[in-house]
Formats: sequence, structure tokens, C-alpha cells
Amino acid sequence: MFCVIYRSTKRDQTYLYVDKKDDFSRVPEALMESFGTPHLVMLLPLDGSKKLASADIEKVKQALKEEGFYLQLPPPPENLLSPRHDANK
Repeated sequence: MFCVIYRSTKRDQTYLYVDKKDDFSRVPEALMESFGTPHLVMLLPLDGSKKLASADIEKVKQALKEEGFYLQLPPPPENLLSPRHDANK
């Protein structure tokens, strides 16, 4: 199984995975509007030979089968004001 990964032009560090190149037919229209023009990043085998930096391959494969796409969002920003960053403690 392969997937095609696209980068968002409107949202930094946001990627859309689909199973066929340029086939966004199963992606909701509202998502495509907020995603912007997809820019091809790569074609990736989902056989476990390569790891994904920020996504679980099994979750990607399941989402592609069930929904027809997988959306990878950026990690939440680190809260520099959280207690673990308090130097006085």
C-alpha cells in the first residue's frame, strides 16, 4: 500500500495523505478549502520500510481505508509558562 502526501499552503506543518495522486474525491470540501492548494511532497510506501516523523503508519493506513484520507496536524505549541518551566521551583 502506498500513500501520497501533500503539504498545505494555508496551514504550516499540516499534511494531507491520500491513496491516489491528485484524488481528493473523498476529502470533505470544507477541509480542502481550509487546506489550500495541495503541494505534492512525496509518495510513500506504507509497508513499514520507512517511518513517518509525526504519524503512526497503522493509523494512516486505517484512515485511508475507512475515510479515504489522513490529516496530519502540527504538534501543539509548547507552553513556556507551564510549571515545569518555572526556574524558581
